[in-house]
Amino acid sequence: MNQKKSKFLVSCLIFGYAFLYIPIFLLIIYSFNYSPLLPVWGGFSTRWYTRLLESPEVWSATALSLQIAFISATVATVFGTLAGLALARLGRFRGKTVFTGMISAPLVMPEVITGLSLLLLFITLWQLTGWPEQRGMMTITIAHITFAMAYVAVIVQSRLAGTNQALEEAAMDLGAKPLRVLTDITIPMLAPGMMAGWLLAFTLSLDDLIIASFVSGPGSTTLPMLIYSRIRLGLKPDINALATILIVSVAIGVLVAGWIMLRQQKQRALLANQ
Repeated sequence: MNQKKSKFLVSCLIFGYAFLYIPIFLLIIYSFNYSPLLPVWGGFSTRWYTRLLESPEVWSATALSLQIAFISATVATVFGTLAGLALARLGRFRGKTVFTGMISAPLVMPEVITGLSLLLLFITLWQLTGWPEQRGMMTITIAHITFAMAYVAVIVQSRLAGTNQALEEAAMDLGAKPLRVLTDITIPMLAPGMMAGWLLAFTLSLDDLIIASFVSGPGSTTLPMLIYSRIRLGLKPDINALATILIVSVAIGVLVAGWIMLRQQKQRALLANQ
């Protein structure tokens, strides 16, 4: 019975991995297709990578997406950390239920609603104050900060819920001021959660299409918007080449992060043995 169960679990595992990764491998293979027709194999070639790297449109969209993702992830991490600290450390306070609901709303609200509401907000602000003069990088960044900080707040709150307050209380008993306790004890304990929140916010911003489409303007095309616009005109191997570059970049980042974590574990094991 156990052998049949193990075979079933292994089969499910193999099917799951195949379902996830076979399309990715096919995409990578067809990015080297010489033929301009996607389903027709015309031989091995790197012509689409050359054409892609020579495209100023792609470079501009990539640079804009990376700038927006970096800024929005950094600002969202700061505000999300503060929100998570308020929810986890301040206890019961007036308006906590409303505050918690406002933090949780972007997590469950459809992106279409979020994008439309932010678009109406920017239009109203422009009518009342004349700002923003045009929608572009700034409006996209603000929109991404709005929903990304909710994810960071949830991660930080969960991290604080699993930590012991004894060190913070001991520091305050010894005369440390709240700001000193925050910078010397709380933030170092939160560092893994803050890094995880930053990476998630960066990924969400880099991947966003719907909200950016609502709050962007002429001359502010992000990489997902560029890919979507090209797909609407018909699939071509240059899209596969662009996707392959993204996949390889993410894979390298994951491997480097895994190598760093493994090295830290080995160092801790050596210190523990000593």
